Amino acid sequence: MAVKELRAGGRAVGTMVRLIRNPGVAWIAKQAGLDFIMLDLEHGSSSLETLADVAASARGAGIEIFVRVPELAKGYVSRALDCGCSAVMVPMAESAQQAELLARWCKFAPMGKRGLSSVGIHTGFAPVPGGEASEFMAGANNHVLAIAQIETAAAIEAIEGIAAVPGIDALLIGPNDLAVSLGYPGDLQHREVLAAIDKVAEAADRHGKIFGIHGPDALMERYLCKGLRLIMSKLDINMLLAAMEQIATKWKNR
Repeated sequence: MAVKELRAGGRAVGTMVRLIRNPGVAWIAKQAGLDFIMLDLEHGSSSLETLADVAASARGAGIEIFVRVPELAKGYVSRALDCGCSAVMVPMAESAQQAELLARWCKFAPMGKRGLSSVGIHTGFAPVPGGEASEFMAGANNHVLAIAQIETAAAIEAIEGIAAVPGIDALLIGPNDLAVSLGYPGDLQHREVLAAIDKVAEAADRHGKIFGIHGPDALMERYLCKGLRLIMSKLDINMLLAAMEQIATKWKNR
C-alpha cells in the first residue's frame, strides 16, 4: 500500500482525479497498477459525499485514496479522514503555524487532536471497542499522511519551519502555482523555480519528510535523483483529452 511503502522509504505513484465522480475510478486505477488516487476538492466539483463513495470503493479495490481539500479547515480535514482517506493535502500551505494545524487535525492524541469517530468507512464499519481505542489511534496516526502542498513564494521562505513541524509527513510541490507566485507563469523550468524546488527537496531530506511533486514528467524526472518519492502524474481530464484527441487524429482524416 502507498502509505506503508512511503513510510518504509519507498516510492508511491498515483494520479489526480478532478472530473470523474464514479467510484469505479478506484478499481480502474488499481487495475492499471497505480498505488493511489488523489481526489481534488480544491479545483474539482466533487463533494464529501462523492469522496466517501470513492473512498469506500477504493478500500474494496485495495488502492489508497488521498484527497486535496479546498482549504485548511478542521471540518474538511477531519471529515475527509473519517470518509476513509489515507492522506490529506492542504493547498498553499505557507507557514509553520498552518502546518501545525494540519498535523493537529490529522493525528489522534497524543500527536494531535483529531476527533475519534469509532465507526465508519475509516474503520471498515467495524466498531472500535473502547479498550482498543489507543491501539487504533496509534495505528491510524502511522497510516495517515499529512501533506503540505508547497506552491507559493511565501512557502519557500518558510520551508524550514514547515518541514520541521512534527506530524507533517510530506511536502508536495505544486509547480504551476509556484511558478506563478515567483513571477514566471508557465515556466516550470525557470532557474528560480527550480532553485525553489531544490530548497523544498533539501528541507524534506533534512527533516525526514517525504518529498513529492504533481507535475509534468520532465520536472519529476529531474528530481528522481533528489529524493522524489511521492509521484503524482497527470490528471483525469488530461488523460481523457489525450485519448480523445488520438481517436480524432487517427480517424477523421482517413
